[in-house]
Order: sequence, then C-alpha cells, then structure tokens
Amino acid sequence: MTGQSETIAADTLVVGAGMVGLALAVALADAGFRVSVVDREAPGAMTGTGFDGRTSAIAHGSGRLLQAIGVWEHLAGEAEPILDIRVSDGASPLFLHYDRREVGTDAFGHIVENRVLRRALLARAAALPDLTLMAPAELVGIWRGPRRVAARLGDGTRIVAPVIAAAEGRNSALRHAAGITVSEWRYDQTAIVCTLAHVRPHGGVAHERFLPAGPFAILPMTDGPEGQHRSSIVWTERVDLAPALLALDDAAFMAELGHRFGDFLGDLALVGPRWSYPVGVLHAERYIDQRLALVGDAAHVIHPIAGQGLNMGLRDVAALAEVLVDARRLGLDPGDALTLERYQRWRRFDNVTLVVVTDLLNRLFSNDVEPIRLARDIGLAAVQHLPPLKRFFMRHAMGMVGDLPRLVRGERL
Repeated sequence: MTGQSETIAADTLVVGAGMVGLALAVALADAGFRVSVVDREAPGAMTGTGFDGRTSAIAHGSGRLLQAIGVWEHLAGEAEPILDIRVSDGASPLFLHYDRREVGTDAFGHIVENRVLRRALLARAAALPDLTLMAPAELVGIWRGPRRVAARLGDGTRIVAPVIAAAEGRNSALRHAAGITVSEWRYDQTAIVCTLAHVRPHGGVAHERFLPAGPFAILPMTDGPEGQHRSSIVWTERVDLAPALLALDDAAFMAELGHRFGDFLGDLALVGPRWSYPVGVLHAERYIDQRLALVGDAAHVIHPIAGQGLNMGLRDVAALAEVLVDARRLGLDPGDALTLERYQRWRRFDNVTLVVVTDLLNRLFSNDVEPIRLARDIGLAAVQHLPPLKRFFMRHAMGMVGDLPRLVRGERL
C-alpha cells in the first residue's frame, strides 16, 4: 500500500478489480496509460475456489481481446474450446446444431473458470509497470470536477485522474452517486451452478436445453486434476423450488440433476460445492456522467440464457479503451464529454439489443404452453435449415457481429 500522504497521478482510475475492471486496466496500461485500480477485496480472495464457482463462456471475439492484451497466455491451458453448440427444447426431437466448421473457425469460444480468468488478469497486471492495484482498499471519497477526478482512500492516499471507470458490478456505488437510474427486474428464477464429473468425454459440445422452469446449460470444461471429464452446469429453476433443491443431500440433488441432464455422458458425480444466484436484468439509463464511464455489470446485467454477460462487459472494455487511447493520441482530453459520449453511442445499441433478445428468449422458452412450444420448435428447425441465417446466429454467438473495436478484431490499441 502507498503512504498516507501520497498523491498518485493517473491517466485513468478504475474502481473494481473484477474481471471487467482488471481487463480494462490491463488494456489501458498495455497501451501506455498510467492506471490505478481500487478494490475492497484482497486479490488472493478473488482467485480462491470458494470465492466464485461459476465458469464463463469466452466468445471468440473476447478471446481475441484477451490475446491482444497479453492475458490469454496465462490461461490458455485451462480454457476448454467450444467446438459445437446444440440447442434443444425439452423432449422435442427438433434441435439446432451449431458446427464450427460452417463458419470456418477452430472454436466458437472457450469455457473458463472465473477464478482462472481472475488469476490470469492479475498475473498480467503484475507485469505492467504502469498499472497500480490497490487492494484491499476502501474508497472513502470521490470528487468529479470539470477537469479531473480526485479520489481518497481510507489510508489517506489521494488519486487524481482525468476519468474514472466504474466497474464495481450491478450495485455500483459510483452509478448511484451520479444519479444514473436503471431499469431493473427480477425473474422468478434462480441459477444453480455446480461442476460435474462424468465417465464419457464431452467432445467440446455445449448444450443449451430449454426446460419449462428455464434453460439448463451443460458447458464443457477442461479435465480435472485427476483426469476426470468435467462439465459446468447452469441450472435455471423456479425461485420457489430452488431452496429445496439446494437443501437436498448430494445423492438426492444428483438424482434431480440427473433427471434433467440425461445419461449421454455416463455416470455423473458432483465435484465441489453448489452455488446459487438470483436471475435478473439491469440496464442503466446512460453509461456516462461527468468524467465517469460505466462498464460491465455497472451498466448492464442480462439473463444467463446465452452466456453473453461477460462478453458484453469485455466489449465495453474494448470500446472504452479504444476511445480513451484515440483521444489522447489526438491531443484531446480523454475524460471530456465528447470522448465519453462516443463510448456510450458505440456500446448502447449492442447492449440494449442483447438485453431485449435474452429477455424474450427466456420468456418464450421458459414455459410449457403447447401452441408456444410448437411455434418455437418450428423456429429452431427453420434456423437449422436456413444456412445464411444460421451462420449469422453463429457469428453473433462468437461476438463477431457489428462495429467491432480493434481489440475484438485481435489488433493492438
């Protein structure tokens, strides 16, 4: 930690050292920005097995970003390629199959444990001399003026910068203090997350099964330390049923899970604890304020139905980093209103579109109404047999549609 009377001059202050906040800090520091990152959690806690049991789907475009900023090399051996995606609707014989060869790629993306991604980001951050991580640290005061931002930490350290990025998650204190309102609602669903070992290899296939209570995702993971084949489960269940399921002993829990999973991978075994998370949507009315930019969950939270939440945040990172770097190269103020407005315009349409699409998909598929079920099964079959439309959806799943920032294209800033 720095001395109590020290003042740190930075080019960007990032509040929040989660996956999105660290990615932004690394991207900017890799481009020559002096970046200060503040978080109340100790770095070691964020990489522990008990901190977060989730995995993330890193889309192809997000993987390019992580490669471009030097993070991928720290996690490549623990990232499982998604070779194919199979979407099915309950017991219906109709399904949608995404084959990577149809879009000429080696993989649609990768499944990575969140703790592994955090560890890789911290390793890369430690290698960048222009990045200062202050954690655990308490942010006790923020002042945003017309020309700069000043922050004060609990130990007296002062940080000054032209711009601050809020990456503290869905309950962002900076967003609240700026008076930015949000549209928010909760679904009648809880996400149950766990890791399974199974006898047969998964073959790199990700499954999204739509059940009446919500989607049931089977995500391919790397083999475990003892060579066991593993998959991550994201099981969306009704809020009123989830507590009883989580309270079951392991044998009874696995019986319930196995009924939904099936036997195509052989015998199943629970690996590690179970976690549960509320499922909801949040979208900020705006992403910017005076010398402030919201990124990741501070700006938007979506249903996990398509596994795109982190990828949206990483595209925020790529766009904001590009906007800030370009402004400085042109001799402009990276924190002024015009610069930040460019970031907001760039990201808003993509984010709003995904909020709406994932909400509609969840409402359409999370029911067992016969006419609706018939219509959606016909829709799945239609996409399966319309190659141009199918290729568009596959490229969208890869994060390769729209006005892509340089980092998402795999280019350096």
